Amino acid sequence: MGHDLIVIGSSAGGIEALCALTAELPADLAAAICIVQHVSPTHDSQLPRILSAAGPLPAAFADNDTAITPGHIYVARRDRHLIVADGKLKVMMGPKENNFRPAVDPLFRSAASSYGARVVGVILSGALDCGTAGLLAVKRCGGVALVQDPDEAIMGDMPRSAIENVPVDAVLPLVALAARLVELSREPVRARMHSVPRHILEEVKLDGLAPDVDSIAPIGVPAGLTCPNCAGPMYDVPDGAQLRFRCRVGHAFGGKSLSAEQLNVTEGAFWAALRALEEQAALARRLATRARELGQTRSVRMFEERASSAEHQARIVREELLKSLTPSDDAETVANGTAALPVSVKR
Repeated sequence: MGHDLIVIGSSAGGIEALCALTAELPADLAAAICIVQHVSPTHDSQLPRILSAAGPLPAAFADNDTAITPGHIYVARRDRHLIVADGKLKVMMGPKENNFRPAVDPLFRSAASSYGARVVGVILSGALDCGTAGLLAVKRCGGVALVQDPDEAIMGDMPRSAIENVPVDAVLPLVALAARLVELSREPVRARMHSVPRHILEEVKLDGLAPDVDSIAPIGVPAGLTCPNCAGPMYDVPDGAQLRFRCRVGHAFGGKSLSAEQLNVTEGAFWAALRALEEQAALARRLATRARELGQTRSVRMFEERASSAEHQARIVREELLKSLTPSDDAETVANGTAALPVSVKR
């Protein structure tokens, strides 16, 4: 039996890469393909229609309990993880990973734990580090790890993160990558026994909201960080070179993705502070006006001072926010819709 399950993860620039890759694959490919492309949680994706038109393989959204059939492409639905279990596909709500659902890592982990050495994991164009942990799981369960050449990718962050943290088997441009997938689908899998590491099995349960997930202790050691999705404590997951974190209920982040999400949270806090200061100034001005009408000189002075102080602080916060929204932001923050924010505001 050859490598009969190919799992592919992509994000920014991924649709172009997926079209180019699938266009090079034959109609009789002896493997099934499962794809997670990061998409909007509120709008239906047209990716199956696009991929069906780009190449000879039929593509469709995955459904619960879909049997995995060679020569077919299965695409993750919006706002649902795609999970492999017992030779079938599962579509799960599951906790977000790297602030995405669907996310690449849950698909890769579940495929690796179910198919072992028969899996080929592929990372294509995308920002930050989603997919790195999943590709490492593929390798640890005996599978093959392939990565698109980051210099060819529209957004090379995901491929570079995989290369830096996973002992990948090959880094290839898309045409050569397609040829290698065809070879692997026809190449017998070596008889290698790889036990699935315990933490991967536990993470698969968290990803799929398994019935006994409540019995799983937090994975890793306390990290002293707060989950930006649920405000719970996060744990440092011991998983190779990549810094990775997971909270008790299952939200997971690579180090770069967590940093990007913290910037989002920080920006929200700055806007909330600006709103609070402007409301404080507006209320103080109204109170000063009423005190003046009533002849309360001391209260007028107190409320006017309070309004002036709040207005001064609001100007500082607004100026710092405007400074942060500059064209000099690096590719990772721009790709995630965030900007570098100040860590402090001096009065």
